[in-house]
Amino acid sequence: MKGLREIIGYSFKYRGTAFLVIGCNILYVIFNLLSLALFVPFLQILFNNDKVTEVAKQPVYEGGFLNFFEYCSDYFSYVMQDMSQSDPKGALLFVCISVAIAFLLKNVFRYGAVWFQSQLRMAVVRDIRDALFEKSLRLPLSYYTDERKGDLMARMQSDVGEIEVAVISMLELIFREPLAIVIHLGVLIYWSPQLTLFSLILLPFTALIISVIGKSLKRTAKQGQEQMGLVYSMMEETLGGIRIIKAFNAMKQVLGSFKHENLKHQKLITKAFRKRDLSSPLNETVGAIVMLCIVWYGGSLILDNPDGSAFSGEEFVAFIIVFSQLLRPIQGMARSVANLNKSKASQDRINDVLNADEKIYEVENPVKLPELKSDVAYNNVSFRYGEEYVLKNISFSIPTGKTIALVGESGSGKSTIADLLPRFYDVQEGSISFDGVDIKEASILNLRQQIGIVSQESILFNATIKENIAFGMVEASDEEIMRAAKIANAHNFIMELPEGYSTNIGERGNRLSGGQRQRMSIARAVLKNPPILILDEATSALDTESEYLVQEALDNLMKDRTSLVIAHRLSTIRNADNIIVLSKGEIMESGTHEELMKLKGTYHKLSSLQGITE
Repeated sequence: MKGLREIIGYSFKYRGTAFLVIGCNILYVIFNLLSLALFVPFLQILFNNDKVTEVAKQPVYEGGFLNFFEYCSDYFSYVMQDMSQSDPKGALLFVCISVAIAFLLKNVFRYGAVWFQSQLRMAVVRDIRDALFEKSLRLPLSYYTDERKGDLMARMQSDVGEIEVAVISMLELIFREPLAIVIHLGVLIYWSPQLTLFSLILLPFTALIISVIGKSLKRTAKQGQEQMGLVYSMMEETLGGIRIIKAFNAMKQVLGSFKHENLKHQKLITKAFRKRDLSSPLNETVGAIVMLCIVWYGGSLILDNPDGSAFSGEEFVAFIIVFSQLLRPIQGMARSVANLNKSKASQDRINDVLNADEKIYEVENPVKLPELKSDVAYNNVSFRYGEEYVLKNISFSIPTGKTIALVGESGSGKSTIADLLPRFYDVQEGSISFDGVDIKEASILNLRQQIGIVSQESILFNATIKENIAFGMVEASDEEIMRAAKIANAHNFIMELPEGYSTNIGERGNRLSGGQRQRMSIARAVLKNPPILILDEATSALDTESEYLVQEALDNLMKDRTSLVIAHRLSTIRNADNIIVLSKGEIMESGTHEELMKLKGTYHKLSSLQGITE
């Protein structure tokens, strides 16, 4: 029921469209029944029944809601009797035209329901996908270390597609099929309560089949969706690492793994389709058996009462026609229940993301960070991933306008220290202060406005150079963008490109060299003009010439800024105001380059390995 309430909530966000769908469905049900019920006078005229030749009295409306429908039926019979006596062929033509109009209106409203339904279901899909995408942007970095990106893409694509089907099924399950069943049953009871009761005794068999298949379908559907997430992940990883796959001749290995997982997905989805599609032929078979039982029982009633006192022949034929249509909404409900059961697995997977703990929370009344005048301080900071500490009682400060460098072996905690400052992760023990203000007391947006980041991997987007430099700063002028590029030593190579600043650089900037991409990242940081700068091994992956150009750009960027530098090549941080040496999450040494070299400790050892002797 919770899943159904969620689908209703999605749909009735657009009440106007939802009510138009419901209204068209109601009118479709009514005219569908009328198109069938009008066959009774058709049969009466065709077979010239005794009831038709009797002189009928014009009915009188006695008031009341229920009496109104009986009055309409009696009045129509009165008109038809009168017409059939004076002009039987004219009466037959009138009935045929009435049936044709009823069929026309039925299909007009049926298409109207589909018309508005298509708008509603795609609006719901759009909203859910928007919500998933927005949530994926808000989730902490730790979420992406635990979850596969491909699985998240599968939830945005195939799982959301299941919700689209569920919206249609929900509207039919609640607002069309039950109404159709009630109206059809009302007409059947009006014609023959005894035969209708006999019919209803046979229907629970269909419900039992629906229940058994639905539970099994939900289990298989969830397995299929999870497997689809694994397939998406393999695709994403393969396309991202295609260079290495080709270089190591691993195409056969990768293809074999993909085929294996894709085959598992195919088998699970095929199994789900077969279970879902099984409900329709089973319902039809059961329906045919029920129909034959009704024909036998109803035929017995007519044969036992040949005078027509219990049931007339034409009413019995109409009863069979209407009852056959009663099975259609019952089968429709079975199909809708099957679809909703299948979509429930997708709903659960979507809700897992939407309800995921964001971990990085805003305070209710955040303070506005002042202009940095004193320092940024790490105060007894400890941090762990799971149970293992990666930082232990880290304390140091970054004075305004000074450069602090972090060095140490891989896994010593350098990047974690840098990630804590913009609150990519939150400090678990201790605090980080900005001129004495705990950064948790400030809004995340305000905090990150103070920080610029240049990472080892240049993260660029499939857009123009201008759009990449002005990323997040859409109001920047062309002059400001060009000035930032000049400071970053990027202007000259940009002007040599075919379209200059309007050149599209391809996915992840793959049309540029490593050095060019890095200088683009520096230009982006220059344009932001942040008071605090984080450089995460910004030159470690470059050749000597590119490193020189990038280092010069970095020196321009760091001038008079408060900087936290993670160094791989120690030669790049010799002029740092303070160098902090980390090992296994703890500070081992700190001081200037000269001071640390005199200590003959860890820093001296690392410097010697890189050929630095003084």
